[in-house]
Amino acid sequence: MHARATRGAAPALLAAALLLAATAAGCTGGPPRDTAKASSAGASPLERAALADGDLPDYRVSAARRAGAVAGQPTADTARCQPLADIMGDRPGPAALTTVNRGLGSRRAPALALSASLSAYDPGDARRLLAALRTAVADCAAGFTARVQGRSGRFSDVAAVPYGTGGDETVSWTATGTARGLRAPLHLVVIREGGTVLRFMALDLGGRGTHPRVPRPVVERQLSKLRATLPAG
Repeated sequence: MHARATRGAAPALLAAALLLAATAAGCTGGPPRDTAKASSAGASPLERAALADGDLPDYRVSAARRAGAVAGQPTADTARCQPLADIMGDRPGPAALTTVNRGLGSRRAPALALSASLSAYDPGDARRLLAALRTAVADCAAGFTARVQGRSGRFSDVAAVPYGTGGDETVSWTATGTARGLRAPLHLVVIREGGTVLRFMALDLGGRGTHPRVPRPVVERQLSKLRATLPAG
């Protein structure tokens, strides 16, 4: 599958597969439609802590949702995998108090779609989220199906992968999303920093079949900006 065909099919795949990286896909192949500005009057602390255009020289950062992306929280076909479905929704889980989402387009690797988000949690709920994700990754290796607003996607080959971040705790895993006959390997990283949950997703739109990795500069920049903006975590 060549790059142009893959990018053209991406919106249908991302929407049907319930991937938050649909936001990131809006940043690939051209300028973002709604660039996330570095600061704005009246922005919440979480908004100020989120990545903005200019924070990372090799990436465009957008706050826009791509046209056709599915909003809401997906439902898994089995309860034990629901945390993995939740993490691909508008927010990482039902206990999130507020969430700020960003899409990132790589200037060097246009087939790599990335998303990042910050969510405010009660610290106990944040710890429970990471524990639930750790258990779900182990229990759902055989895969699961998720559905939202009448669209569904299958996630297979779920596997934990090491990914050190320096956060309070981290869960990292890869999977393969399939929808409408198209397949996309992905990598997710979820970090707890105090009562804030950072969520990152990398999706390969290039048809190479290999699992991408969330770029470390993106994670490191978001963590450092969060700590500088909300030093108490």
